[in-house]
Amino acid sequence: MRVLSVNVAVPQTLVAGNLVVQSAIRKHPVEGPVMVRRTNLDGDPQGDLRVHGGEKKAVYAYPSEHYDFWRRDLGRELPFGIFGENLTTEGIVDSEVFIGDRFQIGSAILTVTQPRTPCYKLATRLEYQPILERMYSEQRHGWYMSVAQEGTIAAGDEIRLIDRVPNSITVLELISVWMGHDLSPELLERTLALDLSPKWKDKIAMRAKV
Repeated sequence: MRVLSVNVAVPQTLVAGNLVVQSAIRKHPVEGPVMVRRTNLDGDPQGDLRVHGGEKKAVYAYPSEHYDFWRRDLGRELPFGIFGENLTTEGIVDSEVFIGDRFQIGSAILTVTQPRTPCYKLATRLEYQPILERMYSEQRHGWYMSVAQEGTIAAGDEIRLIDRVPNSITVLELISVWMGHDLSPELLERTLALDLSPKWKDKIAMRAKV
């Protein structure tokens, strides 16, 4: 498992229909080591802190394996970073990543916190409106991570699993609960025991009461 590309961007104006917002989704690969801090990478401030960034979503990773699918699906080349990810990875995908997994990458230590739930900004960036529904149906989300230890990350760095939370669930299982597709008591119990953000915890708790 390794990092293929480290991607950053500063907020820019993004026009989505009648909306004009500031967004840092137009990320591009950078060379050399990049400092990873508690809430973001150097050179990568979030454009809208109401829905992006913060300690639970400091770093976003997206598997390069998904790029092959989307290139075929959209019929065009897609450069790394176009999904708004900070880290384009190789050798690991959503079904193999567990909430709470702790990875050593470069000199940084990152902890998996939640899947990415796409919004209209991604559709605007790709100029492909169906991407929101397609990402859910194809189960190609990527995952957010918090920063347990600040450090530098560069393209080519190994991704090394150093700790896994016992009885955790995968990124895809959490999406399945979030969407209400799998509400089995055993999975709900395991999900509610995890260290999730209040938004996710509240939504899952509501699911459990249905």
